Amino acid sequence: MEHKTSGPSTVRILVAFAAIYLIWGTTYLSMRIAVETIPPFTVGASRFLLAGGLTLLFLRLRGVPNPSLKQWRNSAIIGCLLMVGGNGLVMWAVQKIPSGIAALVVATMPLWMTLFDWLFYHGPRPTMKTVVGMGLGFTGIVFLLRPDQVFAGQNSLHLPSMIALFLAPIFWSIGSLQSRRIDLPSNVFMATALESLGGGMVLMFLCLGMNEPARYDFNAISFRSIVATFYLAVFGSLLALTAYSWLLKHVSVARVSTYTFINPVIAVILGWLILAEEVTWQTTVAVLLIVLAVVLIITKQQTVRLSAESEPPNSNPMIGQGPVKEEDLVEAGA
Repeated sequence: MEHKTSGPSTVRILVAFAAIYLIWGTTYLSMRIAVETIPPFTVGASRFLLAGGLTLLFLRLRGVPNPSLKQWRNSAIIGCLLMVGGNGLVMWAVQKIPSGIAALVVATMPLWMTLFDWLFYHGPRPTMKTVVGMGLGFTGIVFLLRPDQVFAGQNSLHLPSMIALFLAPIFWSIGSLQSRRIDLPSNVFMATALESLGGGMVLMFLCLGMNEPARYDFNAISFRSIVATFYLAVFGSLLALTAYSWLLKHVSVARVSTYTFINPVIAVILGWLILAEEVTWQTTVAVLLIVLAVVLIITKQQTVRLSAESEPPNSNPMIGQGPVKEEDLVEAGA
């Protein structure tokens, strides 16, 4: 008699979704609070070194094999692209840019992912629906920037910080796509731990190279900035990522990917409620355009994937299922 194994409970699925929706939606607010009194690269280095170190220790105690030197090197390269170029730039930018605006710009990452996958990684040519989505996304960015005010010197947004925000999802997309071509640990948590450690070390060197310890009064560090830093390390980098990886094994990628357009909405609302960040009509229009753009692109990717494959998804979330890997959709601010 055939024995059927039951799937995960609805409660566990809901809790995991709540984690990636709420925790990753709050990371932008947490970054903004952390850098109020702590230097940005110090926050980033502390976050990723702590999260990566704890994860590596736990995995080694559980008997997960130690990666090869080549895998350490490759993971460090990907970590630089993701944690430094992606997350580090966001951390630096939120010193002068509202957390909600930062989340909106980073939410354009699937646009860059789709474009680079087609241009440089032999991915499929974007369909008309995807092109429309990309156009809407870039239009949303224009609403945020207001080019007429930028060139007139009237825009209140800090231009260097906005440039850093635009570069962040580009670095994250390149790192995610490049990770498909190089040898990384097969265990998703081990790969993430090594990437976090590699990125954290580079962020520490940047912290020292930019002389952050001397330029900041560490006696003035606030308690809430310390709490926000630990929140980013423990909840943003450990718990939410674990929930994300678990969901990829038990729920369709299309459903998991919905966090990409929910997180910026949460970030805008929290920034308005807690930090009194201004929500203008341009911001509202940008939210609608960027969210719609991401929805169009992601749903199209899932349609292509489902039509091209009949077998169930691979149990390892580090392996791609189509034009874009599941973990490629992780946001840079997470």
